[in-house]
Amino acid sequence: MKNLNHYVAMYQKQLQIGDILVAYNELVKFMMKQIISLIKKLDSVYSFTGILHGYMDYTYFYFSNDFLKHKKLKLGLVLNHLDMKFEIWLVGNSKQVQKHYWELLKHSTWNSNLEVMPTYSIIEISIIDKPDFDDLTLLSKNIETQLIKQSSEIIDVLKHLPNILGI
Repeated sequence: MKNLNHYVAMYQKQLQIGDILVAYNELVKFMMKQIISLIKKLDSVYSFTGILHGYMDYTYFYFSNDFLKHKKLKLGLVLNHLDMKFEIWLVGNSKQVQKHYWELLKHSTWNSNLEVMPTYSIIEISIIDKPDFDDLTLLSKNIETQLIKQSSEIIDVLKHLPNILGI
């Protein structure tokens, strides 16, 4: 690993060029518009959190309903900056909850290609692999459609899981 001064200098150089700063700000603005749109359309189905920022690797927000809250779970719409795609994540409120549901869902169609539990979630579903940021209206519509579809499928599967450990 190079020293921190090297990385900070490279970071500063990229910020001064300006493209990375513009792109990041626009991506975060898009996610803010996305959550506002989803709240307007789905507030009777889900409650939403505010936008959360990772370490420039993820921008995301959580959404949940009474069923998920009772199970100590939540869903997330995630913009994965490293792969530049949108994902739906199923997340537990604690590591214990995540491990519990990982054991129940590790052989599901969503996780069948994984050997180990994802770092931050139980399930990660790619919903938009190659987003077209030149047509934000269509992108937003496609995200909404996939969010509704995938979330419903996840909840349906969860409703049919055994109720072990009282979760």
